[in-house]
Amino acid sequence: MASTSNFHKARNVQIGKYNYNDHSVNVNHPADPLSKLEARIAAGAIHDSAERCDAPKCHPETRVAVQDNLYRWIVEDDRELEQPKKIVWMTGPAGTGKTAVMGSLAGHCAANGVLGATFFFASWSASVGRRRKTAFVTTIAHQLAQHRKELKIAISTAMENNPGVLEKNLHVQMEILVLAPLRDVVHQSEGQELRGAIIVDGLDECEAEQYHDATSTGPRATPTRTNAQDQREILEVLQAASLDPDFPFRILIASRPERVFREFFDPKRNPTFSQKLDLNVEHNADADITLFLEAQFDLIRDRYNFPPSWPPPGTIQTLVENASGQFIYAATVIRLFDTGHREAPKALLEAILKIDATRKTTSNPLEQLDALYTHILESSPDPPLSVRWIHTIHSFTGWDNANVFNVNMLLQTDPESNEAEHLLGTLHSLIQIPPHSDQTTTPYGFYHKSLLDFLGDPGRCGKLYVEQSERCVFLWDAFVRYKSDAMVLKGVVTPSSHTQKASLDY
Repeated sequence: MASTSNFHKARNVQIGKYNYNDHSVNVNHPADPLSKLEARIAAGAIHDSAERCDAPKCHPETRVAVQDNLYRWIVEDDRELEQPKKIVWMTGPAGTGKTAVMGSLAGHCAANGVLGATFFFASWSASVGRRRKTAFVTTIAHQLAQHRKELKIAISTAMENNPGVLEKNLHVQMEILVLAPLRDVVHQSEGQELRGAIIVDGLDECEAEQYHDATSTGPRATPTRTNAQDQREILEVLQAASLDPDFPFRILIASRPERVFREFFDPKRNPTFSQKLDLNVEHNADADITLFLEAQFDLIRDRYNFPPSWPPPGTIQTLVENASGQFIYAATVIRLFDTGHREAPKALLEAILKIDATRKTTSNPLEQLDALYTHILESSPDPPLSVRWIHTIHSFTGWDNANVFNVNMLLQTDPESNEAEHLLGTLHSLIQIPPHSDQTTTPYGFYHKSLLDFLGDPGRCGKLYVEQSERCVFLWDAFVRYKSDAMVLKGVVTPSSHTQKASLDY
């Protein structure tokens, strides 16, 4: 068993329970109503937040038609229509570029003064506010208060007159903090007409907010909510807003085509209020992926002073075919060149082109992405152990002080070996690993949820699959290794309590 000396030079090493949202709530609430509102938002979910500094954006020449059509829909005048359609649902499988389109569109709308509010959900985020519904309406309302001076006054007044609104459900919050203030402004304003977009991305990644029954017995209470229930609640709140005749904004929702969304946006059930845009069907991505790869390989060629003949003829066409419309495939390939992979660029490209999906007879567009993920993970010196680290890193999402330094100290077995770099050093194209200077304050992250989906499906990841019981044992062993270290425990972290929580996360 490893010595607990791993922590001898560490200070304040603990991984505790996560907070209610992105902000620690001050017991002495500020007097300003909007300050109270700001204390309950998910700041990282906003399109231009620091947390989204590395978020994907469309290449300037790609997805032009999609963005132009959506922008035209946002700003067009439809007052003559009897029932304007105020919601568009943009969908597509993992990796089709939904978040990149929404991020680029949000930036375009902001630059032209027609962005009302944004919310980018992310199941991998360390910010619990980006993973759950709790801060959804408050974050939208806070951004709308910055949109126009009249709205700021109306929302501030609503907060002041309804001090308990932050503890109400989403429907009540939407009525008090958004719809009622909008009605006041629309009816009283003599200035410029309100219009613009509210953009909601990754709603399928919203996790259920749990309200545990205090009378339940046993180590784990049965969850009272499902992810789909909370996702549908948000959809219903947005639908109610769109049907209000005084609601001036267009709503764009992006998600994977999960059942709750297919049913909610079924035209037979909701024929009047929404439109559907399927990136995988209505917009052939091959031309855009080609543009993206050509631009990126131009940069790589200049960086290494390669001749104009590189990459070899046919390379980009092969990669486009392998991508099968999945932008995430092309983006992951390029990140391999940008993250200091140990192979030289030419050898790396040759290795990528030799990757073969295992089941050529299927039409699954994720086959080549799965093969690429497998190839990258197997570049680790110990793929099974690296995968266990990845699962454990994901299980720590949202925990206080679950920064890179603390996670490494907990998981590594030898303090002198720099095990994290050994295991994850070739995986920078999949995992967001902050520089050493930030590792005491910043957690690990993931570029795309599709990696976690891949590792969670034995049919896709094959021999890299790790059973849930094995993941729990790995985490348990990590805690037991340090069970006698007072710096880890401090009455906060115990193997039993956190292993139970981790098993819930898994």
